[in-house]
Amino acid sequence: MSKSSQSSSQRSWFARHKLLTAAGAVVVVVAVGAALGGGGEEGAKTPEAKSSAPAASGDKAPESKAPEKPKAATVGGDGDFEVGSDVKPGLYRSTGNKDAECYWERAKDATGEVDSILANDNVTGTAYVEIKASDKLFTSTSCGTWEAVDPKAAGTPSGTTLKGSGGMFKVGVDVAPGTYKSTGNQDAECYWERTKDASHSTDSILANDNVTGTAVVKITAKDGYFKTAGCGDWVKTG
Repeated sequence: MSKSSQSSSQRSWFARHKLLTAAGAVVVVVAVGAALGGGGEEGAKTPEAKSSAPAASGDKAPESKAPEKPKAATVGGDGDFEVGSDVKPGLYRSTGNKDAECYWERAKDATGEVDSILANDNVTGTAYVEIKASDKLFTSTSCGTWEAVDPKAAGTPSGTTLKGSGGMFKVGVDVAPGTYKSTGNQDAECYWERTKDASHSTDSILANDNVTGTAVVKITAKDGYFKTAGCGDWVKTG
């Protein structure tokens, strides 16, 4: 079965199925004296020592430049990317995705069959994906550029409100641990998820739910990510 013929429900199964200077060296020039032991020819001149006086004030020593920070690896455009050659394993983030148009997929082989899919999602907002060395392909369609990020990065998030369709928030970087409330949700369209990592495998889900009405979720410091789609904005209450 080709990817283009897969139903939207198949493609987003994992996300929607509820599963409870260098400094410059200073060179000192030493004057060369007369030859040891005497015997120099009469009239021979002693070589003059080169001056080691500081350079004139108008002459500036070359400034050492700090090494440039290497640019993060990126994955841009649509298509299939072979892991190891087209894309390196690691944690990647894509932002600014709208209306679930972004689709990504991790696959164990290149058959294109549904059974080859390890994880996938249709994304609104921000997405994090951990591409593993054991993956064969990473597929991306209509997504913002994927940029490699440091999985050990930490921060001090100060915001108290999360967008209800903001996508994925990295705990300790994008969202602070605490209790959050979302209200006004209708027809179980609100979906939230606490996960321990960004592999998007079923085993990574710590808790999740489809919500009608009010939802209250406690995000702990041990959580890896908090995911939200189709919900009212989340407000920190504790």
